[in-house]
Amino acid sequence: MSEDTKDTPKPARKPLGLKRSVEPGEVKQTFSHGRTNKVVVEVKRKKLVGKPGAQEAAKEIVPEMPVPAPAPAPAPVAKAAPAKPAPKPKQEDILTRQEMQAKLLREAEESRLSAMEEARKRDTKAKKDQTAEEKARAEENRKAEEAAAKKAQEEIAAAEAAAVATDEKPAAPAEAEDAAKAGATATTSAAPKTDARPPARKFTPVEAPKRPKPEKAKTGRSDRNDRRQSGKLTVNSALRGEDGAARARSLAALKRAREKEKRAQRSGQPREPREKQIRDVIVPEAITVQELSKRMGEKGADLVKSLFNMGSMVTVNQTIDQDTAELLVEEFGHNIQRVSEADVEIDTKADVDPEETLKSRPPVVTIMGHVDHGKTSLLDALRGTDVVQGEAGGITQHIGAYQVKMKNGDMVTFLDTPGHEAFTEMRMRGANVTDIVILVVAADDGLMPQTIEAINHTKAAGVPMIVAINKIDKEGADPTTVRTRLLEHEVIVEEMSGDVLDAEVSALKKIGLDELMEKIHVQAELLELKARPDRAAEGVVVEAKLDKGRGPVATILVNRGTLKRGDIFVVGSHTGKVRALIDDKGKPTKEAGPSVPVEVLGLSGVPLAGDQLTVVPDEGRAREVAAYRAEQEKLQRTTQAPTSLENMFSAAADHAVEFPLLVKADVQGSTQAIVQALNKISNDDIKVRILHSGVGAITESDVTLAAASNAPIIGFNVRPNAKARDIAKRDGVRLKYFDIIYALTDEIRAEMAGELGPEKIENVMGRAEVKDVFKSGKKDKAAGLLVTEGSLRKGLFARLTRNDVIVSATTIASLRRFKDDVEEVRAGMECGAVLEDTNDIKPGDMLEVFEVTEKERIL
Repeated sequence: MSEDTKDTPKPARKPLGLKRSVEPGEVKQTFSHGRTNKVVVEVKRKKLVGKPGAQEAAKEIVPEMPVPAPAPAPAPVAKAAPAKPAPKPKQEDILTRQEMQAKLLREAEESRLSAMEEARKRDTKAKKDQTAEEKARAEENRKAEEAAAKKAQEEIAAAEAAAVATDEKPAAPAEAEDAAKAGATATTSAAPKTDARPPARKFTPVEAPKRPKPEKAKTGRSDRNDRRQSGKLTVNSALRGEDGAARARSLAALKRAREKEKRAQRSGQPREPREKQIRDVIVPEAITVQELSKRMGEKGADLVKSLFNMGSMVTVNQTIDQDTAELLVEEFGHNIQRVSEADVEIDTKADVDPEETLKSRPPVVTIMGHVDHGKTSLLDALRGTDVVQGEAGGITQHIGAYQVKMKNGDMVTFLDTPGHEAFTEMRMRGANVTDIVILVVAADDGLMPQTIEAINHTKAAGVPMIVAINKIDKEGADPTTVRTRLLEHEVIVEEMSGDVLDAEVSALKKIGLDELMEKIHVQAELLELKARPDRAAEGVVVEAKLDKGRGPVATILVNRGTLKRGDIFVVGSHTGKVRALIDDKGKPTKEAGPSVPVEVLGLSGVPLAGDQLTVVPDEGRAREVAAYRAEQEKLQRTTQAPTSLENMFSAAADHAVEFPLLVKADVQGSTQAIVQALNKISNDDIKVRILHSGVGAITESDVTLAAASNAPIIGFNVRPNAKARDIAKRDGVRLKYFDIIYALTDEIRAEMAGELGPEKIENVMGRAEVKDVFKSGKKDKAAGLLVTEGSLRKGLFARLTRNDVIVSATTIASLRRFKDDVEEVRAGMECGAVLEDTNDIKPGDMLEVFEVTEKERIL
C-alpha cells in the first residue's frame, strides 16, 4: 500500500436510516406497467417566506454530505487550481418518450397560439382599414353635399338678382332649393349604415409577458420577489432545464378565458337573429307532435304551447289529426303538403304510355276447357314437347306458361289452365291476363260443366274466343253437335254465320294445327297488340311456389316494360330484387320484354297468384308500398262484419262440428284451389276449419301447430323434412300425401263423414192411446192401450206425449194381452204395456213407437 493511499482520508460511512427511493436533486417519474424513470434536477435556492418587511436573503441549498474524520494538518503545498464542474448532460439526452411527446404538444400549442395571434392582428388591421375607408367615404359625401348646397345657394342668389332686375316673382329658387334638398337626401341615404354595436369579441390568446431583466441590482421587496420567483420549481422548468424561459398558457387558463368570453357574450348585447327557414312540411292523416316538430325544425315545447293556446291539452307524444297539424304549420310560417296513406300505393292505371312509344308485342293465348279434353296435349303438339306425361293422373293442376314460335317467325305466349272443377279461380285468372282464349272441346264428349264455366269466364273478361274442336280422329266424333250445343250459350261460330273462329284439330295425330295457328295470327293482327318496352316493367303473377333450393319463385307474365336482372320490385305485400330470370325452357336469360313469361328468383316471400308486379326506383319505395299493402291485408283480415240480430241468432244456433286441417302445397294456385274445394265440402253438420295454408315443404312449425289442434296435415306434391317427420311420429300427427286433387277431396269427404258417424233415421211403427193406468208390482205402472195405427212391438223405442208435448222417451219393457205376454199387437186391438224408467202416465196420453236405422253418411 502506497503512502498516498494512506494519507488520503476515507469518507465516513453513511448514517443508518430508511432507504429513500428518490435522492435529493432527483425527480422520479412513474409510468404504466410498473415502469419508472429518474430525472436529475438542480435545485439552486430554497424558498423562504418571512414576515413582511424582513430583509432576509435566500440561502444556498447545500446537499447534506457526511462529515469526514479530522486528519492531521498536511504539509503546506501550493494552492491547486479549482476543479472544473462536471459537464451538464444535454436536455435531449435525458428526455423520455413521454417527455418528448409533451414537448412536441407544447410546441404545437405555442405555434397554434402564435397563428391565432397573427390572425387576430390581421382581423384588427382589416377592421381599421374598413373603418378608415368608411370615414373617407363619409367625408367625401359630406363634401359633395356641401358643394351641392353651395351651388344651390348661388343659383338662388342669381335667380333673386334676375327677379329684382326684371321685377318678376322668382320661381326658380324654390325649384332649386327642392332639388338641393333632394340631392342632400339622396346623398344621405346613399351613405352606408354603420352598426353602432361593436361585433362580438373573439377570444385571442395572448402570450405571457416576459419579465424584464433588471439592469441594476434591486433592493427591498422587488429583489425578494425576484429571488422568490427564480427559486420556484415547476414541471415546465424541470423539463426545460433552463431558467427564465417563456412558458405558454396552461389549458386551464385557456378554458377559463373561453368561459369568460362566453359569459361576456351572454351578458352583452344579443346576437343578430338568423333568418327563419321556411320548410315544406309533409303531414299525413295522423302525426305525433314530436314528429311534426322535427319536420318543421321547431322545438316541441313551442308546438305544445301553441296547442295549449288553441285549447288542446296535449303532450309531445300524443297524436293530432291533419287539420290541427295544418294550423300549427301555418302558424309557424311553413308550407304544408297533405298526404294520405293511400298516396303510397302505386297507381298503374294513371300511368299511360304515349302512342308513339308503343311497339308490337306477341299475343297471350290461354287454353281453357273441361278436364281430359286434351288441352295440354294440344299445347304439346304445338310446342313439340310432352308435358302431359309428367302430370300426375294425366290432368293439369297448375298454370303453365310457354312460348311458341310460328312459321313466320312471330312468337305466341300460351297459358295452360287446369280443367278440374276445383281450379275455378285459376281459369278466371287465366282469362283476365290473356288476349285470346282457345276453348278446347272434345268432339266425342261435347260441352261439359267446366266448358260452360270457361265460356262464362271468357265473356266476363271481354276477350275474343277461338273454339278448337279436338279429338276429331276418334270414332263417334261429331263436330256439328259441338257447334250446335255452343249456340245454347250464345257462342256462334263462323260456319253458322257467327263471328267466333273455330278449328277442327287432333292433338294426337297433329291434324289441323297449322290452321289453328293461322287463326291465332289473324285474331292477333285484328287486336293490334302493342306495349312500350323501354320503361320500368309491370307484370302479373301467373303462379308462385317455394322451392327448396331457390327459395320463393314466381312465374311472371310481363305486361309492359322490360324486366331485367337487378331490378327492385314490389309484388303484393312482398319485395324483392331480381337475382335470376329463367325462361320457359329452363334457361337463364338477362331480360324479359312484354308478353314474355319468366320465372323470377329473389323474392322476400311467396306472393299470391294474380298479384301485380311493379318495378320501383329503390328499396325504400318498395318497402314503403309493401308495408302499406301488408297493413291493409291485416286490416281486412281482422275487421269483423257488422253485428246484426240474424248473425247473433245464427251463431247461437250453430252447433256444427269443426274438422281442422292444415294444407301445404307446391304452388300458390294449388293451395287456393284446395282450400276452396275443402270449404265446399262443408255443410250444416260439419265444417272444415283451415288452420294454416301455405307453399313449400312441411316444416316443424306446421307439425307443432297440427299437434296442438289434433289436425291432420295435407301435403299436395310436397313432403316433410326429416325433423318434421320425427316430431310428427312422436306427437302422433297424421300426414296425408296427395298428387291428384280429386283424390284429396274424396278422402277428406269420407273422413268428415266418419267424424259425424252414420246417419240415424227414425221409422214410426205405430201409435196407441192410453185408456187407463194400472199398478204393476210395487213400483211400476202399466198402461192400458188401444192401438190406433200400425203395431206395437216389445223392445221398440217409444215417446209418451201429452197434449202433443213429449213427456218422456222410453222403451216398451213388456207387452200383454189377456194376461199373456205377446210380441206384437196390431191396430184396433187393446193391450197392456209397461214402460221403462217412467211412471208419469195418465189417461189420454199418446204413445208413439218407432225404430232407428243407421245409414252411411254421405257429404
